[in-house]
Amino acid sequence: MATDEGPVRVDSWIWSVRLVKTRALAAAACRAGHVQVNGDRVKPAHAVRPGDVVRLRQEGRERVVVVSRLVRKRVGAPVAAECYVDNSPPPPAREEAAAAGVRDRGAGRPTKRERRDLERLRGGR
Repeated sequence: MATDEGPVRVDSWIWSVRLVKTRALAAAACRAGHVQVNGDRVKPAHAVRPGDVVRLRQEGRERVVVVSRLVRKRVGAPVAAECYVDNSPPPPAREEAAAAGVRDRGAGRPTKRERRDLERLRGGR
């Protein structure tokens, strides 16, 4: 599945190596400025080559990968892992990523005072 006939679109490549679930999500991430190639924000049609550093910000986490092999079609996970070198920082611990202001199950509806406290805690007013 490797291609040697030239560059590949960045949205197609990040989808092919399973960094995102769909090609549409890959293109949307590029348009929103969440994808950088060699430090520059890129559009979905930007070409990637072996050696390029791709940064992808998704779900509160940043993935930093170095392109080692180009693929045009989606490949299996073992093959996808060979297509890049992952230099991403480790994901945050689950305790740090826990949602703040979660009520216990079965506690009933929050009172007006509790709703205001929750809204303040989440960054509102």
